[in-house]
Amino acid sequence: MQPGEIYLDYAATTPVDQRVIEAMTECLGLEGDSANPSSSHPPGQRARARVEKARAQIAQRVGASPETIRFTSGATESDNLALLGAMAANKHRGRHLITSRLEHKAVLDTAGALQSRGCTVSFVDHDDDGVISPDAVEACIRDDTVLVSIMHVNNETGVVQDIAAIGKRCHQRGVLFHADAAQSTGKVPLKLDDWPVDLASLTAHKTYGPMGIGAIYIRKGVNVQPLIHGGEQEGGLRPGTLATHQIVGFGEALELADPDQEGAQLAERRDRLWNGLSAIEGVRLNGHPTQRSPHVLNVTFPGVQAESLQLAVSEMAVSTGSACNSDIPEPSYVLSAMGLSDALAAATLRFSVGRFTTEAEIDHVAERMRAEVARLRALARGAPNWTAE
Repeated sequence: MQPGEIYLDYAATTPVDQRVIEAMTECLGLEGDSANPSSSHPPGQRARARVEKARAQIAQRVGASPETIRFTSGATESDNLALLGAMAANKHRGRHLITSRLEHKAVLDTAGALQSRGCTVSFVDHDDDGVISPDAVEACIRDDTVLVSIMHVNNETGVVQDIAAIGKRCHQRGVLFHADAAQSTGKVPLKLDDWPVDLASLTAHKTYGPMGIGAIYIRKGVNVQPLIHGGEQEGGLRPGTLATHQIVGFGEALELADPDQEGAQLAERRDRLWNGLSAIEGVRLNGHPTQRSPHVLNVTFPGVQAESLQLAVSEMAVSTGSACNSDIPEPSYVLSAMGLSDALAAATLRFSVGRFTTEAEIDHVAERMRAEVARLRALARGAPNWTAE
């Protein structure tokens, strides 16, 4: 960040922790462990040892055994591999997929691709707080259902779904269950081996690791067809030369990311910010008030255009929605699915706190937001009523 800037967009990406940078640097350059980890010579085997250490670090953090973790380029690839790969490998069981309209585009667009290939997709209902009940999921399951895909922590609202309960219903009906857990690590606990989860998507850059590296959890015995071909790396499931330095950074990042230790601090910062923002007339919090991750606040400021508010507080990095949709001039499809009008969705900002957020920054943001919302509302007094619809 530049001097004077306040970063509150940790849900989009996190700064790489300095300790992670140091671990990655040890894998770069002539004197680093930079050899191809698939090579059989000593430098290659040293790199391989680093890769396997990172795999074990990641597995321990998400409650899994190391052999269930396969590296990818990020959660988007992992989502694609989970949906396309599982549906293809299990097409003898049926061609029906269940997901929700609250999912990341990596799941929704992949579901659309499956539809174009002859699969049927059902969208499970959710309540106004963005919570999906296990009963609603089970009601969608058919005899030809192969897979259910539900995000663990929503990237826009922070709502946490009970994936253990949802997965239990899926397994009772003989259906595979996938969870996008990109936003979960370091914020809420994961126990993938203990929970009825068959596939899970993970990424490094949401947890103070580098961009461009992720992983997919695949429970033992679950069949997934690879999307690309050209080597035997990662058991042939995801061929290509392993990026040792990125993998090592991923492992170190998750080694440091203890949700029990950091979660309370994040929740304290989040609640401090909400206390400051809630003094604004008509403001509303989107998403379930308690069933939520400690790092995300999704807040609507009726009567104010979020883009105008974002420009007014340009020293703050906040978001008008998911970073993957920032170039699309439309209201958030997640908020629309939760029942917000276009006007209210367009008056919404996402704040996400992180490891390096300070109390002083929180207080400054709350004060600036109160002042700017009041100023922008005053400018719009002659416009249609700005109060909540």
